[in-house]
Amino acid sequence: MGLISFIKNAGSKLFKSEVKREEDKANLIYEHIKKFGFDVSNVTVAVDNEKVVLSGKVDTLSNKNKIIVTAGNVEGISTVEDHLLVMAPAPVTPLAPEKQFYTVKKGDYLSKIAKEVYGDAKKYNIIFEANKPMLKDPDLIYPGQVLVIPPIQ
Repeated sequence: MGLISFIKNAGSKLFKSEVKREEDKANLIYEHIKKFGFDVSNVTVAVDNEKVVLSGKVDTLSNKNKIIVTAGNVEGISTVEDHLLVMAPAPVTPLAPEKQFYTVKKGDYLSKIAKEVYGDAKKYNIIFEANKPMLKDPDLIYPGQVLVIPPIQ
């Protein structure tokens, strides 16, 4: 459980100017998460101004982290409050919360990030795979995007 920060002016453009109600924003984010194939049948999404609150149960820690970054990488969202519970046991010990996510900076690319977090640029594919299906190409990341950084098994 925690609060994860995102760049408010970066990410998917889900909200049109006429979308004002928090309930409508929550529904758009829920459908956005769902379109990536995540099982969100036991997940609720609420929006409070610039904050998304995720509650419920998910199957794995990996999917939990992917759902968090999918919800947070939306233009107009600055934080995600995580109340998701993982129902399956994690196969590895999770990283400390501050090391589970990485905010892309200008000039970053996946191998540079892999070098920074793992000490080996060749491990960029671990980060790419952990962020599928949100990432479709390892070269298409943008400043402000938050990525899942999985532990090395």
